[in-house]
Amino acid sequence: MNHIVTVQGAVTAFADWIEPTDAELDAIEQEMPVILADVELLDAQIVTLDRVPTELDNRRLRRARRRALAARIALANRTAAATVPGGAA
Repeated sequence: MNHIVTVQGAVTAFADWIEPTDAELDAIEQEMPVILADVELLDAQIVTLDRVPTELDNRRLRRARRRALAARIALANRTAAATVPGGAA
C-alpha cells in the first residue's frame, strides 16, 4: 500500500497568512485597466464562439481590441516614463 504524504514546505508556502506586499498590490492596481480591457475582449470573443458573428458582434470585438491595445500602450508609456531618469522622453 502506498501512503499519500504531503510535503510540508509546499503546503506552508501558500498559507493564508502570507499576504501580498504593498509593492505587489500597487503593481496589480497599475495593471488593472489592462486586466479589465482583456476581460472585456474575452467576453466579446466568448459571445461569438457558438455562432457566426453579426455586424454588431464584429463592432464589439473591434472596440474591445482597441481598448485592450490602448490600455497596454498606456501601461507601457507609464512604465517607460517611470524608468527614464530626469524626466526626459
